[in-house]
Amino acid sequence: MNLDDIKARGLILIGCGKMGSAMLAGWLDTGIPASSIWISDPQPNSWLATTGVNINKSLPENPAVCLIAVKPQIIFEAVSNLKYYKESDTLFISIAAGITLKQLEQAISPASTIVRAMPNTPSAIGKGITALIGNSVAKNEHMIISKILLEKISEVVELEHEDQMDIVTGLSGSGPAYVFYLIEALTNAGIELGLTKDKALHLAKATVAGSGALAMSSKESPSALRENVTSPNGTTQAGLEILMDQKCGLGPLIKNTVEAAAKRSKELGNG
Repeated sequence: MNLDDIKARGLILIGCGKMGSAMLAGWLDTGIPASSIWISDPQPNSWLATTGVNINKSLPENPAVCLIAVKPQIIFEAVSNLKYYKESDTLFISIAAGITLKQLEQAISPASTIVRAMPNTPSAIGKGITALIGNSVAKNEHMIISKILLEKISEVVELEHEDQMDIVTGLSGSGPAYVFYLIEALTNAGIELGLTKDKALHLAKATVAGSGALAMSSKESPSALRENVTSPNGTTQAGLEILMDQKCGLGPLIKNTVEAAAKRSKELGNG
């Protein structure tokens, strides 16, 4: 399977919110014709009408790819009308958090080729990261085309075991919310200590964004980058002594945070 197959047979996108819209924009930029893309969404946004894609029209009989981008609570309802693809070689890609490959096989067909993926919200601006894994039917060619489609919005990593997906969900899937809360916390600390809200927020956003960009571009480890900022008995060390407390500092707090989110991801998969 390749992009020519998608152009000829079509691509279906079930659900077109922010993540779906970001993927669609990337696919159109790649050269997939708008006429080869079908969108199924009960409340399509106004931008979709400008793209020329097929919106809420009769779906093709044998699409190359069906990407499911709805919330986990409604995914089974969303795929209930797709069972007539069970004898086709359509590739199904799901980005619903917590919904396992086994559940997807039960909802569609055990014989279907299914890839499960977990992007995160920075993917909406092309700065995300996505983890994926395929079922036993998925071949290397299916993983390659899945990566090609998802690389339009994010970096892509392939997992070795599906059990890792719950950890990914807790770490990178939910992780942006943790970072946004860090920005909130830094902002509030600055305000309480005497800065205006605008200045505190600007400083917090720029600090987190710049630090992330430095971490991504540097060959040094995060530990080394941290040490570069930390002078003996200086201001940073004073702050880190609070943040790096082994019992109640950021380390154990983040572990508990990721663990709680991963547990909830597993619960979603167990119904």
